[in-house]
Amino acid sequence: MILPANWSAGLLGIRLAFFVAGFGLAAWAPLVPLAKERLAVGDRMLGFLLLCLGTGSVIAMLLTGVLNARYGSKPIILGGGLGLAILLPCLGIANTPVRLGATLFAFGVSLGSIDVAMNIHAIELERVTGRPLMSGFHAQYSIGEFTGSAAVTSLLSLQLGPLFSTLVCSALMTIAIVSAWPGLLAGGAGQQGPSFVLPNRSVLLIAVLAAITFLVEVSMLDWSALLLVERDLLAEAHGGIGCMLFSIAMAAGRLGGDAVVARIGDRAILILGTLPIVTGFLAVVAAPVALIAMAGFLLIGLGISNVVPVLCRRAGKQKIMPPAVAIAVVTTAGYAGILVGPAGIGLVAHMFGLRVAFGILGALMSIVTLSARMMTDHR
Repeated sequence: MILPANWSAGLLGIRLAFFVAGFGLAAWAPLVPLAKERLAVGDRMLGFLLLCLGTGSVIAMLLTGVLNARYGSKPIILGGGLGLAILLPCLGIANTPVRLGATLFAFGVSLGSIDVAMNIHAIELERVTGRPLMSGFHAQYSIGEFTGSAAVTSLLSLQLGPLFSTLVCSALMTIAIVSAWPGLLAGGAGQQGPSFVLPNRSVLLIAVLAAITFLVEVSMLDWSALLLVERDLLAEAHGGIGCMLFSIAMAAGRLGGDAVVARIGDRAILILGTLPIVTGFLAVVAAPVALIAMAGFLLIGLGISNVVPVLCRRAGKQKIMPPAVAIAVVTTAGYAGILVGPAGIGLVAHMFGLRVAFGILGALMSIVTLSARMMTDHR
C-alpha cells in the first residue's frame, strides 16, 4: 500500500467507508418494527429472518479474505458500499418473509464484504503512517450508525413512509462511497502467502471476544426499538431513538479512544468499560420510564465503544499470524456473532421476553471486558 503525497485523502476515504457501513446497518434498525407489523410475524420468525443478514455476512467474509489478497481492498469497499445503498430501499418494501429474508441475505453480503475489507485497509494505513487510528475510524462507523438511525427515524416521524425514507438514505450513501473511492489507497493485490491459516490461541481468544461483542452490538441495533415499543416506553415511530443514543455514546467514546488508549492502555480501557455496561443494561431492563432507558443506552454505548477497536488493534499487533489474516479471522468471528445473535435473541424473547434477552446480553458483554487481562497478556 503506497501513501499519496496528500495522505489526508486516504484518511478521508477510509473514514467515509466506515461511515457508510455504520449508516447502512443502523438505517435498517428503525425499520424492524415496521417489517414485523407489515409481515405479521412473531419474535421467533423475525429472529430467523434477521439470521439471513448474519448468514450473508459470514459467507461474504469467508470469500473476502481471498478476494482482498487478489484484488486489494479498494474495489471490495466500493462494491460493498454500493450494495448497501441499493438494497436498503428493498428492505423497506419487502412484503413477504421470503423476499425480506433474501434481501437481508444480500444486504449481509454487502455489509460483510465492506467490513472486513475496510478493517484490513485501516490496519495497513495505521501501519504505514505509524499512528494510532483505529478508534477514530470506528468512531466514523458509530457516527454513521447514529446518522443512519436518526435519518430514518426522523423521516418516518414525518410520515414519509419507509420507501421514501430509505431512498433518501440510499442517495446519501451512494454519494459518500463514490466520494471515498479516489482517496482509498491502492495496494494489497497479488499478496503472497496463504489466504487462511488456523488461528493461534491468542487470536482465537480475540476472535471469541469479538463474536460476543458483535452479537451484543447487532442485537442492540435489531431489538432495541422493539423493546422500547413493546414496553410502551416510546411510540413505534420513535423506537429508533434508543439505537440512536447508543450510537452517539459509541461515537463519543471512540473519538477520544486513541488518545485514552495511548495514556492508559488497552487493558485498562476494557476493564473500565465494565461498570457503565452493567449499569446501562440494568437501566434498560428495569426502566419504568423512557428517560431512564435512554440513559441506559448511553451508558452501554460508552462502555462498549472501544472494545472492537482494541480487539482489531490486538489482532493487528500480534506477530504469530500475518496481521491481515488475523484481522479477517477476528472480523469473521465477529460476524459469526451476528449470525447467531438475532436468532438467539429472538428465541429467548419468544420464550422469556425481551427483558430477559437483554439481561443475557449484559452478562455476555461483562465477560468480554473482564477478560481484558487474559486478552492483553503478551505471553
